[in-house]
Amino acid sequence: MDPIQPDHFKNALLAVLDETFDHVRGYFLDGGTSLFETLTTISAEEASIPVGGKVDNNHPCATLAAQVKHIAFTMDVVDKSVRDPNLPPVDWGEVWRTVSLVTPDEWQALQDELRANYNRILALMEDTPVWGQEQIAGAIALVVHVAYHLGEIRQALCTLKT
Repeated sequence: MDPIQPDHFKNALLAVLDETFDHVRGYFLDGGTSLFETLTTISAEEASIPVGGKVDNNHPCATLAAQVKHIAFTMDVVDKSVRDPNLPPVDWGEVWRTVSLVTPDEWQALQDELRANYNRILALMEDTPVWGQEQIAGAIALVVHVAYHLGEIRQALCTLKT
């Protein structure tokens, strides 16, 4: 069996990331449902509504704004941890505890932060000279993680917009 060519893997990864965030190609999303396309349909007021029916420790579910902040935070941590393996531990729960209501300016700032962090991840992919098992697993995990949250956001929109 021939090994996977690094450029083939990287190009496939970039295509799936592009579908997840920007341009649906039909790998796994329907047209018009990429993350950034979806976010353009959400107002700050809608982004501030706790979604879902589960209450944990008397706290409502996260808002859509928190979902977006969590994705941006995750990409920031991935980028920093790859570039600096000595990155101190992070508080993964902070976003869920602190992000709720957003103004229109704050909502736009969250989307801008998400775009900036996504661009940093794309640069990281381009800067990765060797794709070993750890890099491949991390890249796939990032795509799966973001796709999960995109699903959460889209499911919540079904509830909010009906």
